[in-house]
Amino acid sequence: MIPAGKDVRVVISKNGPYIVTGQVPLATQTIGVDGEGGSETWVAGEALPTPAGYQLCRCGHSSSKPFCDGTHRKIGFDGTETASREPYLTQAKVSDGPSMQLADAHKLCASARFCDPHGQVWRQVAQTDKAGVRVMFIRQVGHCPSGRLEAWDKGTDESVEPELPVSIGLVEDPQQQCSGPLWLRGGIPLISSDGFAYEVRNRVTLCRCGQSRNKPFCDGSHAAIKFRDQTW
Repeated sequence: MIPAGKDVRVVISKNGPYIVTGQVPLATQTIGVDGEGGSETWVAGEALPTPAGYQLCRCGHSSSKPFCDGTHRKIGFDGTETASREPYLTQAKVSDGPSMQLADAHKLCASARFCDPHGQVWRQVAQTDKAGVRVMFIRQVGHCPSGRLEAWDKGTDESVEPELPVSIGLVEDPQQQCSGPLWLRGGIPLISSDGFAYEVRNRVTLCRCGQSRNKPFCDGSHAAIKFRDQTW
């Protein structure tokens, strides 16, 4: 993972939007499915025009989505952050396999479902001594946008991460007929409304429907309420 530039960051405002600085590209990232409807790949859309700094809606009610228009003040949005501030590996449970391990911090799940095809990654990890399964396992785990899942190489004792550009994705999920979270990619620093710096990670998903019970992170609530962004 290449560190983001010193000016790149996302600051969470109290009961307000995400404040993005550092000329971070913003584009739609759509979940592409296989013939059986399983999450298979990411389909990148064209970048949205943005200034060097911009504000992204966090309450889910802006009429200018994905950007903030001040609606959070009118509706009295409660954006209280309730997520754990412990490092990822402290939160995660680890499944052991012959050549790989799977770390899983369930509370970070954003319901993108890349873990499900081909027998699920929790079963695949036990067969990672087979080259084909190992490749499939690493790909599926790496497609998890929230970073709930991480693949670890037992030979090097290092996490195997996809190379992601410093950017923000607007996740769209046509299979579930809803819009998903904001996908922070490439190690973008995330700062709490009280100044706390969350652990910098390659993959993070932030709630943009306003309904997550694990704010600021997505917990999949967008699927239950069929949240829709005007970009979908």
